Amino acid sequence: MKNIKALGLLLLALLTGLAAAIYATGWVSRQGGIASNKVIVAAVDIELGSRLNPQMLSVIDWPSGSVPTGAFKDAKSLEERVVRVGVLRGEAILEGKLAPVGTKGGLSAVIASGKRAMTVRVNDVVGVAGFALPGNYVDVMVNAQQDKARGEEASQISKTVLEKVLVLAVAQEANRDETKPKVVSAVTLELSLEDSEKLDLARSVGTLSLVLRNQMDRTTVATAGITKGQLFGDKHIVPVSTAAPAPPVRAPRPATVVARQPECVEVIQHAARSLTCF
Repeated sequence: MKNIKALGLLLLALLTGLAAAIYATGWVSRQGGIASNKVIVAAVDIELGSRLNPQMLSVIDWPSGSVPTGAFKDAKSLEERVVRVGVLRGEAILEGKLAPVGTKGGLSAVIASGKRAMTVRVNDVVGVAGFALPGNYVDVMVNAQQDKARGEEASQISKTVLEKVLVLAVAQEANRDETKPKVVSAVTLELSLEDSEKLDLARSVGTLSLVLRNQMDRTTVATAGITKGQLFGDKHIVPVSTAAPAPPVRAPRPATVVARQPECVEVIQHAARSLTCF
């Protein structure tokens, strides 16, 4: 009985192994029948603005039905190309992630067409405590003295002059994969030419502050700014003129009529006296 039981277990094991081998053979054959293409992927993490070289790239088989648009099959076609976004290891190199052909490496390859890069000095407060990282969007606020009109005192005003400005780099780093705050001394912003002029004037007339905003928030809010008087709720005082008041107009006095006194002449004739009045 013991031998029969052992033989039965051995036979069951052989059948189970045979079934597993048949299944594995069929799975391998099915996998081998899937059409695939060669696709170039990143062999290492590549920072934006980097120039590609063969050591950064590798070739893998990619299923034909899911090859991403803009993928490359030949590594030679990527020589001297510059990435304008960060690419992680194993990620496919796509045309949309590359700067135009002929672009030199560095931060200039990251700047969008028609835009400019401008650097402003910041501190731990202006730089939003280091949370203004590459890839984030900020608003730019200026605090300055308004030009005073004749007879008025200059008032201090704080106003937002630029909205939704892309941070290209902090200090000399443009890596957008980091999320840890970093306190730096300078921030590079991507601006249009008109906004570059505004920022240059703003930093010369007052102090700048960066206001961090949600990356998905695209709304624009126009404000008139706020003055110190409005901040503390001071009442608006209407200035009173200091000119001398005009003299009062006096009514003319009525003319005084003086009664005319009669003129009299005393006449003496032949010892007779007489008085004649005119």
